[in-house]
Amino acid sequence: MLPTKAPVKTCLLNLLDELVEHDGYGSLKVDIRLLRRGQKEIIIDCGKQYRFVVDFQPANSAGDKGQQGMTD
Repeated sequence: MLPTKAPVKTCLLNLLDELVEHDGYGSLKVDIRLLRRGQKEIIIDCGKQYRFVVDFQPANSAGDKGQQGMTD
């Protein structure tokens, strides 16, 4: 796990625990948007909004796809 993702996962798990233990009903919403320069914005909405910006590496870059197609 990358260090930038740890606070997001911790927040998400804590909020989920609070919702499960709550006597009433609740909702949890997660939005993920692509930003520039290899980053994603993650917004966790559970009454309050928690905003995180994390770095990421795309799974397949354009150069990798071209090399995979040339197996002949």
